[in-house]
This record gives sequence, structure tokens and C-alpha cells, in this order.
Amino acid sequence: MTAVSEALRKPSASSLRWRLRRESWGRTWRQFRSNRAGMVGLIVLAVFALIAILAPWLANAEELRASNATGPLLAPPSPEYPLGTDDNGRSVLTLLIFGSRTPLLVGLTATIISMVIGTVVGIAAGISDGWFGAILFRVTEWFIVIPFLPLALVLATLLGGSLFSIIVVIGVTGWPSTALVIRAQTLSVRERPFMERARILGAGRWHLMSKHVFPNVLPLVFANTTLTVAGSVLAETTLSFLGFGDPTAVSWGTMLNSAFSTGAVSLGAWWFLLPPGICVVLVVLAFTQAGQALEDIVNPRLKEGR
Repeated sequence: MTAVSEALRKPSASSLRWRLRRESWGRTWRQFRSNRAGMVGLIVLAVFALIAILAPWLANAEELRASNATGPLLAPPSPEYPLGTDDNGRSVLTLLIFGSRTPLLVGLTATIISMVIGTVVGIAAGISDGWFGAILFRVTEWFIVIPFLPLALVLATLLGGSLFSIIVVIGVTGWPSTALVIRAQTLSVRERPFMERARILGAGRWHLMSKHVFPNVLPLVFANTTLTVAGSVLAETTLSFLGFGDPTAVSWGTMLNSAFSTGAVSLGAWWFLLPPGICVVLVVLAFTQAGQALEDIVNPRLKEGR
């Protein structure tokens, strides 16, 4: 009975694995909390995320329609309109609140697409020998040397100006840098002793990729994801500012486009121009600070080199 009870009390392999993962996540969170810049970035992102989620309760969506606007044109900030009005008499604060949804949605969704493509291509290029790995590496290099903006503008023109097409454009054009980073990490992982033991025991390429390589590159994927979101948000703002965004969706980029189109700079309507620009800068900096904090945890040598 004693042996049976001890066997029952002995944790299973899956429970032990999950306990080790929880302990690892706990250590990561404690290290992240000790990084002040990373915590500030996380708090800023949480504020913008809450604003985007609670937008229907913070402002009236009917005021987004120009036909429903009742305010004066390009009026400066006042008690009734804390951030003034735009060229259609709409509240800039209302536009700013609802405009936070598009860049965050596009940035996160496009980043998921680019990270999936980059991770798969990077692991496959790093684990494969011969012509297949060489072709994947050359294709990645070919994509990375093409200037992003011209390629994105061409794809946006071909696919149209819908929100879905913008997500696809940014996701498809944003994966090469991730693929190079993951490939380099995969090349490092494949030379470790446990990989050699797995090969000797007869593990196939798919088993090596899914069971050994992917868990070891996953922390780097998470860190790189946070940094990639910043670039995706900036890309969405750039495309919308240039007029290639969704004309039916309110975003900070379309606000900047409208401000420049109506001559807000020459008219001195700073309240129409500065708020969306400041929001873009804050979100990009917040994602960058949080991503760098995660990078310092994943690769402490980067922190020593700064």
C-alpha cells in the first residue's frame, strides 16, 4: 500500500511540465516588473486598450458621422469640446477615442500573421539543410531588401482600401525580419546536445521542429512580437495618412490625413493635428519599451551591450 500511495502521490509528466512552465512565467513576470521602462510601456498600452474596448461607452458613435455633427468648424478646445472640432464640426476627442481601435486591431492582427509566417519560415530555414533551406533563406533576403513602403502601397492598391486588405498587406510584408531572427536562433538550437540525441534516437524533422526547436525559440517569438506590433501600428498610420486606408474606418492616420488636407497647419488648428500624432508616438514607444524589456529577459547579453 505504501508503494501504491507513493506512486499515486508522484506527479505525472504533464503536471510537472505545467508546474515548471508556471514557475518560468512567474520568474519572467518578476523580472519584467523590475524593468521600469517596460512597466511604464505596459501601463500605457493597458490604458489605450481600455479606451479602445470602452469606446462605445466613453463617446457617442453617432457623432462620427459628418451629417450628425452640430459643432462649429475647426473650433478650438472648449468645455463642450475638450479637444476642439474638425473640419466637419465633429468632436476631435470622439474621433480620437474611436480612432484608437483601428491601429490597435490592425497592428495586433497583422503582427500575428507576420509572426506566424516568419516563425514557420525561420524554423524551416534553420532546421533544413541543402537546397530547401537555402531557397527559404534567399526568399527571406529578397523580401527584406525590398523597400516596405512601395511594396505596401502596390499591394494596398491591388487589394483595395478595406481594413482586411490593410491587415493582409502589413502582415505579408512584415515577416522577413522575424524569419531571420528565428532562423539564427534555430541554427543555435540545432547544435545543442539534446538535438543530437533526438536525431540518434530517430526523431524526424517535424518532431525536431515542433518538440525541440519551437519551445526553445518561443520566448524570442514573444519578445519579437511586441516589437513588431509597434512597426505594424506605424505602418497602418502611414498607409491611412497617405490615403490607402479604409475610408469608412476612423483611425489616427485618417485624422492626420484630414488635418493636412484641410490645411490645419496653416490655419493653426493644432488641436486637430497634435492629438492623433501624440497617440501614435505613445503607442509605438510603449510597445517598443515593453518589447525591449522582454528582450532583456530572453537575452540578457543585449542588456549588457546597451
